[in-house]
Amino acid sequence: MGKIKVFIVDDHYMVIEGIQSLLSNDQDFEFTGHASTAISCLSYLDRNEPDVILLDISLPDMSGIDLCLEIKKKHPAIYILGLSTFNQHSFIEKMLDNGASGYILKNATKQELSLAIKNVYAGKRYLSYEASMTLRDTHLAATQAPVLTRREKEILKLISEGLTNPGIADKLFISVATVETHRKNLLAKFKVKNTANLIKVAAENKLL
Repeated sequence: MGKIKVFIVDDHYMVIEGIQSLLSNDQDFEFTGHASTAISCLSYLDRNEPDVILLDISLPDMSGIDLCLEIKKKHPAIYILGLSTFNQHSFIEKMLDNGASGYILKNATKQELSLAIKNVYAGKRYLSYEASMTLRDTHLAATQAPVLTRREKEILKLISEGLTNPGIADKLFISVATVETHRKNLLAKFKVKNTANLIKVAAENKLL
């Protein structure tokens, strides 16, 4: 097997130089260059095709998540490894949904970075330990989401839209007292103390 051609997309030169330094002595890799913006990355890819792109989530001109989708549309053979300081399930899932083969954090060791690149190049998925734990915890939370009645779902949706108790009562042709009872039940089921947290937890559990 020849060297794996690696391209870095990140707007911080310390990160670029750090990655190059980490892997400079590894004979399995060849650095083909770097880009600090989405535009310069796409321009480079019009003329060159690396094997693996290390793609930062935060870029000055476009989200790395959106750029990932753009790259995979135009260059489906390129493997993309998300690279970020953010260990949030929404970022990880969106990167993977948009075609990334893996996701690691910028605090990765030399061994982990090398392993991640080699895994995605081999067609496998690679998630850093922290990223895989984040996804696991999110999925566990989703499976433990409270069971809501049809009426509770309706009221939860209207609460999330900012309606007051009287507004919900008018909309559903029920009494304000009934709405208040449902609202209290929802707070209890989600184990939260206020509406803001109710909406937040419901959204995390994909019930909105």
